[in-house]
Amino acid sequence: MSLGIVFHAISALVYALLGAGHTRRLLRDGNAEHVGQTARMCLLGALALHAVALFLSLQKDGQLFIGWALALSAAVWLGLVIYWIEGFFIRLDGLQLLLIPAGFLTTLLAAVFPQGFIVPHAGNAWLRTHLVISLAAYGLITVAALQSMLMSLLDRHLRLHEAEGEQRGLLALVLDVQPPLLTQERLLFRLIGVGFVVLTLAMATGSVASMQLIHRVLPFDHKTVFTVLSWITFGGLLAGRHLHGWRGRVALRWTLTGFVFLILAYTGSRFVLEMILHRGLK
Repeated sequence: MSLGIVFHAISALVYALLGAGHTRRLLRDGNAEHVGQTARMCLLGALALHAVALFLSLQKDGQLFIGWALALSAAVWLGLVIYWIEGFFIRLDGLQLLLIPAGFLTTLLAAVFPQGFIVPHAGNAWLRTHLVISLAAYGLITVAALQSMLMSLLDRHLRLHEAEGEQRGLLALVLDVQPPLLTQERLLFRLIGVGFVVLTLAMATGSVASMQLIHRVLPFDHKTVFTVLSWITFGGLLAGRHLHGWRGRVALRWTLTGFVFLILAYTGSRFVLEMILHRGLK
């Protein structure tokens, strides 16, 4: 068993303990406000363990190694880092109740499904730059998608609450302590804006690497097609926001559509190859 698998399993355990602690506090006090410095430092420790797990897993015999579960793990790790930093500027305590389980799930998947492939030509500087920027884009857009799903749940919860009265189940308690929708919407479009810029840089550096390695601007394959579709979707959403003031359900649908395209560009295809068709490259 590799150290990457071990550290991913340890990270999953730490995320599970953090999530259980926050849930217990929510059930006891009925709120998740003012999480405090201790909880923030505990989350920082979990992120450090997660980072070590990624560092150990992404290299194999001195070469770059990647797989669908590792890509998800890296994306969610970056998203959690962004959340942790944003927490200094915006009160986002309630989001921990949803983001920490996402960290648990992805680290557990990376420990259970460590399959992947060694990236060819990883010694090329432009390709390495492209891969790093691409992972950053995946992370930003993943957390934006999680944010949009949370906003959709919260909107539905508020409508049901107004129509039927309050229900005090665990999900209702979790949704009750989330930041206001307007605050979350500002955070969502900030993430999308930065994610779109980073995705543009990923495409640009990928084009340069492709020209150097295969003498084509972009290879015509499913990854390129879905990445371009994702880029068009997020560009259209930002244009619609600027020109027509798009928000609410329209923005959420566009965000999730762009996210699905991006997941299909890499993670979905690697999942099919490695887990369904058993064609993971060694």
